[in-house]
Amino acid sequence: MPPKKKTHEVTLALEAGNAAMVDLGKMLGPTGANMRAVKVEYDEATSSQRGEIIPVVVTVFEDRSHKLTYKTPPTSFLIRKALGVQSGASNPGTQVAGTLTADQIREIAKRKLPDLNANDEEAAIKVVAGTARSMGVNVPE
Repeated sequence: MPPKKKTHEVTLALEAGNAAMVDLGKMLGPTGANMRAVKVEYDEATSSQRGEIIPVVVTVFEDRSHKLTYKTPPTSFLIRKALGVQSGASNPGTQVAGTLTADQIREIAKRKLPDLNANDEEAAIKVVAGTARSMGVNVPE
């Protein structure tokens, strides 16, 4: 049997365990994928991480079947969660949204490592620290 031909690939950032059909409809409607099946599969796979944003890549094939590939939550989401704030500073550079400890940055980097363009944990820490600084978050040197 020849490999299935992929027709669409869509990346969605959805709430874990509770994907909104509205978001799915907007992005997956034109692909012809079974949105209900995607929602059920996503919700089951991410139910243990409720309250987080878990991006997923939905690959749709010509027979309208699909495959889901899960990513790690966005770095900015993990930073906001660690700080317990709703958003970063509205004016980074002059305002401070909070301060992360070296341990918090290391934990976020470990979690993000599979999705980052980094070869090791130290490089991942630098990427996370840079994202934090751009959000107006103080990071240890």
